[in-house]
Amino acid sequence: MLMDDSQPENESNELKRGLKARHLTMISLGGALGTGIFLASGGAVHSAGPGGALTAYLIIGIMVYFLMTSLGELAAYMPTSGSFSTYAARFVDPAFGFALGWNYWFNWAITIAAELSAATLVMKFWFPHSPSILWSALFLAIIFILNYLSVKSYGESEYWFAFVKVATVIIFLIVGILMILGIFHSDTVGLKNFTIGDAPFHGGILATFGIFLAAGFSFQGTELLGVSAGESADPEKTVPRAMKSVFWRILLFYILSILVISLIIPYTNKSLASENVMVSPFTLVFKKAGLAFAASVMNAVILTAVLSAGNSGLYASTRMLYALAKEGKAPRFLTKVNKRGVPVWALIITALIGAFAFLASIFGDGIVYTWLLNISGLSGFIAWLGIAVSHYRFRKAYVAQGRDLNDLPYRAKWFPFGPIFAFVVCMIVVIGQNYNAFLGGHIDWKGIFVSYIGIPIFLVIWLGYKFIKKTKVIPLKECDFESKID
Repeated sequence: MLMDDSQPENESNELKRGLKARHLTMISLGGALGTGIFLASGGAVHSAGPGGALTAYLIIGIMVYFLMTSLGELAAYMPTSGSFSTYAARFVDPAFGFALGWNYWFNWAITIAAELSAATLVMKFWFPHSPSILWSALFLAIIFILNYLSVKSYGESEYWFAFVKVATVIIFLIVGILMILGIFHSDTVGLKNFTIGDAPFHGGILATFGIFLAAGFSFQGTELLGVSAGESADPEKTVPRAMKSVFWRILLFYILSILVISLIIPYTNKSLASENVMVSPFTLVFKKAGLAFAASVMNAVILTAVLSAGNSGLYASTRMLYALAKEGKAPRFLTKVNKRGVPVWALIITALIGAFAFLASIFGDGIVYTWLLNISGLSGFIAWLGIAVSHYRFRKAYVAQGRDLNDLPYRAKWFPFGPIFAFVVCMIVVIGQNYNAFLGGHIDWKGIFVSYIGIPIFLVIWLGYKFIKKTKVIPLKECDFESKID
């Protein structure tokens, strides 16, 4: 397979394979269990009713399943920290790979800033009069050190961050199911809240469609498996093993969590729409169960989720920047790694960009920061589109060159339906994310511009590189399966 197992001690620009199967599983799992489930899930139920929220999360979940199997096939065969940027460059078009790589780097770099902002809000729950800059600097220092030490320290910290989140969801599900059955609580909740008002589908099909984007953002982070595969030990075995378990756990956690929230808290409860930890749907359920300390506990869990997201964001963006530099698509000095195999300059540059973006959220009424967030908002979906296209082309080229599918370490099922389904659903979500701007008798041009600004920026980077470098879509029979990935 295409991997370089030789890692000389004196090598100055090679990553280390320090991640184990348990790290890979938890990195992908932890990447998707964040504020999306602990806070935004309540808003989904409130907006579209229990049926609408479950339908949206189920459809997006199936789409992500196919994306993960596509990425799993690519990452097991060709493990690299460049992940889908490298795959797109080899099997679609070098310009497409260039744009995907920079798009993904920007997405996570800005996400770091968003998580720093979230962390300060969480800390103000306990220390309401403390300065925001203090907490953001502290948390940036923590995740920087965890990433600077070694890939193993990142993997281990992410393992335990994810463990806390997973344990919380499991306890929540147990408590919730016991309440629904009337075992934990004096009243049997049953199914009455599932049909209250105009439930289960409140607001009709448009309301359900409106949840698709929120559901998609909740699942983003699962693709970290592809980025981390480049630093995993024995990726031919660890990637398929992580693939088989991680998605079903995520889907199980999300669908069951939303079902429990829907059955215990009526969708008409306005508190569900809040993004405040005091009224997180998890906090509401725990309080209803008579657990008075729920808000403080959930605040600690959400802080863990925020730190986990920032930790993963710094890792993913650093590795993507390193991979771009290795391929000559970013300054060469960014390929420099320390003796522990950490790309130090890529890490420092990414951390600085995250810090500057955070400062933009404090000064100037946060206008610059809002624009940065809007630009990065679609980046995750664009990356997913890139995975679907790259896998489709990879498999077609593999067969066109007369290769045996049985030689693949991991083989995605349902090809070509899987990547095609994922591409279509993802494209629908991207195009329809702000459908309200086109309704109501007049077009909201400002709303359209703010929502879709990420698309023209991606196209300018893609087509600009294509024009300058004169790249073309690579014919299937010329796709490169042989060159070593550094």
